[in-house]
Amino acid sequence: MRETADFLTFDEHFKHWAGDRPDAVAMEQGDRLTTYAELEVISRRIAAFLESKGVKKGDRIAWIGKNDDLYFQLLLSAGRIGVVMAPIGWRLAPLEMIYILNDTGTKLAVLGEEFVGLADQLKEKCPALEHVLGESEARAAIMATPPADTVVPAGPEDAFLQLYTSGTTGNPKGAVLCQRNMFGLRKASLEAGLPWAEWDKDEAILVCMPCAHIGGTGLGTMAFGAGVRGIIHAEFTAEGALTAIGQGITRFFIVPAALQMLIQHPLAAQTDFSKLKYVMYGAAPIPLELLREACQTIPNAGFMQCYGMTETTGTVVSLVPDDHDLNGSPKMRSAGRANPGVEVRIVDPDGNEVPRGTVGEIETRSANNMLGYWNLPEATAKTLSEDGWVRTGDAAYMDEEGYIYIQDRIKDMIISGGENVYPAQVESAIYGHPDVAEVAVIGVPDPKWGEAVKAVCAPKPGHTIDPASIIEWTRERLAGFKVPKSVDIIDALPRNPSGKILRRNLREPYWDGMDRRVN
Repeated sequence: MRETADFLTFDEHFKHWAGDRPDAVAMEQGDRLTTYAELEVISRRIAAFLESKGVKKGDRIAWIGKNDDLYFQLLLSAGRIGVVMAPIGWRLAPLEMIYILNDTGTKLAVLGEEFVGLADQLKEKCPALEHVLGESEARAAIMATPPADTVVPAGPEDAFLQLYTSGTTGNPKGAVLCQRNMFGLRKASLEAGLPWAEWDKDEAILVCMPCAHIGGTGLGTMAFGAGVRGIIHAEFTAEGALTAIGQGITRFFIVPAALQMLIQHPLAAQTDFSKLKYVMYGAAPIPLELLREACQTIPNAGFMQCYGMTETTGTVVSLVPDDHDLNGSPKMRSAGRANPGVEVRIVDPDGNEVPRGTVGEIETRSANNMLGYWNLPEATAKTLSEDGWVRTGDAAYMDEEGYIYIQDRIKDMIISGGENVYPAQVESAIYGHPDVAEVAVIGVPDPKWGEAVKAVCAPKPGHTIDPASIIEWTRERLAGFKVPKSVDIIDALPRNPSGKILRRNLREPYWDGMDRRVN
């Protein structure tokens, strides 16, 4: 890994791994195994295939489907020659897919076999879309294409990936990421002597988070960058992940909701976790009780909380294994500290850095920051400053040691009687209640306080939730103004395709007919 620390392009990695470990498995999905030597030849086949379809450097191609080794072969190979992949979440409605295809101007789209029925509708609604192929058709066409003798490699600043933000308000925005964004921070982590920056040749990464999000595509690309085996699952299932772990997975990334499903699955008690080196988690707040339960279930792995966003190409702040303390160190409530090569600061609404311990907005600057939003200069300017700082939209404070304590999304903050209430803190307090499986906290209109705190809870299977017990439970753990004034009980919380709770959907009925969504 150290010998590739200076590599910033896919082309460099393709050539190096094909020569260094040609027979090592690069990708595995079910019975399909692809070695690094085979992958390099496939990449030149894909380069020739794309050229035959009129796809040039800077053009966009799309994938609509679940995780697949073909997707990662297309992603890496297209990136090698400067063609940009725009994966589209398979859970999206067809109209949402059409919006992204038209926004990107995609010329060629490949559909997973479950989604080939969308082809005619997509071609009809997307004028720029010249080629729509099903997965099997695309595989056959690529393998029938003679590999290009040489390729013209893209450079570090060339885009390779366009990921669309969740779009909880308005249309989603396409964050454009370049090759330096993906590989630029590895050298700093190695020079800092971080053990998780080193990779053994026999390691394997489980790729089970959706490829239309940085947690899925980023991890698959990480395996390629490290020259190790990427084991690809079409989607996350607790049973599938536990089976893979028992078969020798050494690292994986997981969101808290999936982590909860994994550790509470009956198979977890019979799973051999001994080869698992690191459990990386993030993408949403994690209740402290869930984190402790996970650390107890998987006692020998290093847990790492990964804080970042699409616009930062994933992780820029980490809570490292040494900071995970089952006895309840306050640091376990933090997101960790800035990674080597990353700057982080907390600022007020005017962009001025605030004193340590004061809540403000997280801003970050590093080689990971996106190039910008596709065709949205005004939105880019609001998020990415001229001197390279990304505004995250997350409210947090930093302690004297540099640990970041996230309070919530700034837009989700509740102001009740002039006091700021951050839903994530209240949710974390409620999560340990014995009857609660999941919880979301929202602000609803209140004639006296402006906004009142409401908890929306889903019960554990076989349990019944008493709203009064939720209020009393929270009162024992938090200040009075943070305690829910009311509690709703529903079967399950609404989530977007990346698994994030849609508080907007929960709030909307209470604010219907009002001019503003604050009071």
